[in-house]
Amino acid sequence: MSRLRTWTQVGGLALLWGSTFLWIDRALEAMTPVQVTLSRCALGSAALLVACFASGRRLPPWGATWGHIVVAAFFCNALPFALFSLGQQTVDSGVAGVLNATTPLWAALIGVVAGTERGLRPVRLLGLLLGFAGVVLIFAPWRSTGPVGGGALAIVAAAASYAVGFAYMGRHLVGKGVPTISLAAAQLVAATALTALLLPAGGLAPVVRVGTQTLIVVVILGVVATGATFYLTYRIIAAEGATNAAAVGYLLPVVSVALGVVVLGEGLNPWIVAGMVVVLGGVGLIRRHQRPPSTPAPAPAATSG
Repeated sequence: MSRLRTWTQVGGLALLWGSTFLWIDRALEAMTPVQVTLSRCALGSAALLVACFASGRRLPPWGATWGHIVVAAFFCNALPFALFSLGQQTVDSGVAGVLNATTPLWAALIGVVAGTERGLRPVRLLGLLLGFAGVVLIFAPWRSTGPVGGGALAIVAAAASYAVGFAYMGRHLVGKGVPTISLAAAQLVAATALTALLLPAGGLAPVVRVGTQTLIVVVILGVVATGATFYLTYRIIAAEGATNAAAVGYLLPVVSVALGVVVLGEGLNPWIVAGMVVVLGGVGLIRRHQRPPSTPAPAPAATSG
């Protein structure tokens, strides 16, 4: 795969993934957070199930693998999806995208706490501190108009949940011989079942202003921004490795902020811009000076679906 094609895929994935926050914002105009979360999981899983069976693949056989899939679905899909929907009731889509970029910082912190991140080098420690300083700039606790509150905290928690989910997937699911399309479909199926348990908590409320626009937004959010994006992430990791996939994280805040300003008319707060720059600087130091593992982690086969 040529470098141009690789970066075209990375850019396309960043645009799709970064637009997720825009679609969530639009969907919340007519639906509750639980309804938004359930619809995107259900539509995403339906799209991946069709793709899985159309390619001649099957879901993983029942057993220990499904136990790992359920855990991964909770931390990587059901919980963060719900937290983003809750948080974006009071937080702009651009801010949500910037706070989502803190996932690598949480992953590094979790590694330190869990003991898997040994001998944290000064440069990486600086990146960790710099990244969280950027989060403080975004929250701007010294300003009464800053996005401090439960919504912003929910989004930060969603980013941390992603970090836990990705670490779990890397240890228990990736490179275990199961086709990526099968894993992606099964994980969203499990996430749909987990989210359905939340229906009594606002999911049974009548949907406001059901119309063509709402249906289009929900379909795009579920099929494209959830199902296709989730699968494309696996594909880039399979074809080009985690480094190129990680590059998407650097573009997400730019995409989410740009779409928020252009499409939704959100304000471009200088504290948010400064925070975004500092967060990405910290993430860059974390990624750039990350020690390679002593033994390469197995990657999913490029022909896995």
